[in-house]
Amino acid sequence: MLEATLYTDPGCPWAYSANPALRVLEWRYREQFTWRLVMIGLREEASEAAVSSFDPQRSLARWRVFEERYGMPFGSVPKRRPSGTGRGCRAVVAAGLVEPGTEWTALRALQLAYFTTDLLLDDAESIHAALAGTSLDASRIVELIDDDEVVAEYERQLAEARSAAGTPADVQGKTALAEGRPRFTAPSVVFRRNGDSVVVAGGWQPLLAYDVLLANFEPELERTPPPESPEPLLEYFQDGLTTAEVALLLADGPDPVPDIEVTELLLGRLADDGSVVREPVGAGSLWRAAPAAVGSSATRAES
Repeated sequence: MLEATLYTDPGCPWAYSANPALRVLEWRYREQFTWRLVMIGLREEASEAAVSSFDPQRSLARWRVFEERYGMPFGSVPKRRPSGTGRGCRAVVAAGLVEPGTEWTALRALQLAYFTTDLLLDDAESIHAALAGTSLDASRIVELIDDDEVVAEYERQLAEARSAAGTPADVQGKTALAEGRPRFTAPSVVFRRNGDSVVVAGGWQPLLAYDVLLANFEPELERTPPPESPEPLLEYFQDGLTTAEVALLLADGPDPVPDIEVTELLLGRLADDGSVVREPVGAGSLWRAAPAAVGSSATRAES
């Protein structure tokens, strides 16, 4: 059994863009992993310098580069101002304290909303709106954002994220200084075996980097191969998948290359047939299994 710890932040475009590779890890290895989620807290509040120099169109253009390169959907509506990510991080922490495991649902919802809408991660109403479209108790989570227990757990996670000094991520230049300490950058993944043997994938990494690392670290892991069609994926990932995620999950071979355009056409035909449902997100799509198919043959592994 391996433990995988993801150090991330809902406001990091690198972390958001890494979702296709992370979905592949979930699909391939299933219950052979247990996952932990640690918030890194990119910025508690937007700095005065960030506010004074903020250019909405330049910000959108920077995000467009991520979309063109990695395929995850971004929005076309500019933010009205820069925002901190601390309250969004604490919303994720609060979800996990209210019901362990649901922190992943909260992270997913906040990422999609932050990068495809005008949501601000330091605004309670925005956070509530993003979480309200999920199975989570959005009102309860927002109420707990500044709760003492949530703040204490968040601060513990911040300290853990700032313990990257001397790790392979630090050697590779995949850390950043925070309060004078090297912290993991999002989305770093640390794999542990039996609590002591450790390997580190620092910051954004392509799927092949995880593949090489795990093949050396735990070569006996069993791999679930890609399915022949998207339907099993959408049944397994019941929170939905973007086109880029489906494309990489369907790609096969030792050096899988996703074809986003072909995947979009395939999913579109399935939507026309009524077997999948398309939800517009930003300039792209989120795909879900049609209600009759949900739960028919696959269940997502416990986080």
